[in-house]
Amino acid sequence: MRKVGVIGIGHVGVTVAFSLFTSGGADQLVLIDTKKEKATAEVNDFKDALARNHHHLVVVDGDYSELADADVIVTAFGDVAATVASGDRFGEFNFNTVQAQSVGAQIKASGFHGIIVDISNPCDVVTNILQQTSGLPRNHVFGTGTSLDTARMQRAVAAYLGDQDPRNIGGYVLGEHGNSQFTAWSTVTVGTRPLAEFIDDPSVYPQMEEAARQGGFVTAAGKGYTNYAVATCAVRLVEAVFSDARLLTPVSTYVEKVGTYVGYPAFVGADGVVKVHDLELTADENAQLEKTATYLKENAAKVGF
Repeated sequence: MRKVGVIGIGHVGVTVAFSLFTSGGADQLVLIDTKKEKATAEVNDFKDALARNHHHLVVVDGDYSELADADVIVTAFGDVAATVASGDRFGEFNFNTVQAQSVGAQIKASGFHGIIVDISNPCDVVTNILQQTSGLPRNHVFGTGTSLDTARMQRAVAAYLGDQDPRNIGGYVLGEHGNSQFTAWSTVTVGTRPLAEFIDDPSVYPQMEEAARQGGFVTAAGKGYTNYAVATCAVRLVEAVFSDARLLTPVSTYVEKVGTYVGYPAFVGADGVVKVHDLELTADENAQLEKTATYLKENAAKVGF
């Protein structure tokens, strides 16, 4: 039985749960929130939908003791309003890093020994905290990281070219899921061809990079939060774990050469991050990676991690 726990049933957490519910991506869902009545209400809504859903799932509002035999936990707790107000994912730094320590400790106490997929921001630092406080191996704890930022870059490049589906665009946004992220343009392709073959004007690169960086705040400015895109990233990772897909995708993972959790491509399968992909970056891109990693380590150190 594919059992998934979702911790934090706000806009993002419930979208993850709903996506798994309608796709049949899990057999059992456990919804956990500090607002017990919110989790109970969402479970009731899911149960009302069962007679019309294409798949049967067991859905419960539980506590951490329900997670002992879960396969995957998706963490989606957080103070989203702080991020929207500040325009920076570290706007929710104090609340979420304290919350992460509590969540990690409770996951450990539950006896859980599966895979954690973190969405909560600041994603890279929170993922780091969850790994250390849960006691799970590093490869079993990873975050959505720059998966979403990479998708936003793909959208920006496809929009500029005008005749491409975003899925035809390859390459990666690396580093922090936040303001210090950067697009590794040397990795970006259209089909199998380098992006440079399609663009003559170098001034468009910063414009596309900024579109990727600010995409979430554009959405949040209009509706107060983001949910569909990041939830889709998380669900794809859950599916990769269950199918042992060894999916090559950017995630927040521990990268040895920079000594911290950071957005970087990795192969994801049943054992979590099976392998971190070895990218050949330019000297400038390596310098940017070191810079964003240093920024993340400094912020993690502020709360003792």
